Amino acid sequence: MTRKRVGILALQGAVEPHKAHLIALGCEPVEIRTRAQLEKADFGGLIMPGGESSTMLKLLGIFEMKEALVNYAKTHPVWGICAGSILMAKHVENPDQESFGMIDLDVRRNAYGRQLDSFTTELAGMREAAFIRAPQFKRVGRDVKVLATHNGEPVWVEAGLHMATSFHPELAWEKPSPVHKAFVDKIR
Repeated sequence: MTRKRVGILALQGAVEPHKAHLIALGCEPVEIRTRAQLEKADFGGLIMPGGESSTMLKLLGIFEMKEALVNYAKTHPVWGICAGSILMAKHVENPDQESFGMIDLDVRRNAYGRQLDSFTTELAGMREAAFIRAPQFKRVGRDVKVLATHNGEPVWVEAGLHMATSFHPELAWEKPSPVHKAFVDKIR
């Protein structure tokens, strides 16, 4: 049986923690750093990790990866975590920022506070979730399914091939996390 290959956008941010979750699921993690790797698409899905969204956006521009990323997302599952979810959104505020509109989602950057305000909490029916300068999902489109909430606010959403989480399951959960499993299940 062939192992699923799962890409992790490795320009900046939390890459390493995702590898352990993917390996625990029997997958082969692949670090994606170039446009050529995205265009080749020899992996079944892409994780856009947490980090700093404006820095990730700048690096995607420097390495000429924006168009390749958008094209990849048209036919493959993509999961954005925290900063990654910001880049996947339709609209970003606080401040306004370019994004790729992969999910009909409006987000507010750093809505849960500054770095010092980071926290972990239990989500209803799930384990602890780590919120680190997390975005708030202000609006979800009608075709976007809410999979988890915190204080009544959506924090894990799904739309077709794609997922977004405002929290970091790779940091607080045992391996493999149910969120990683849900994403891997989307991969053919």
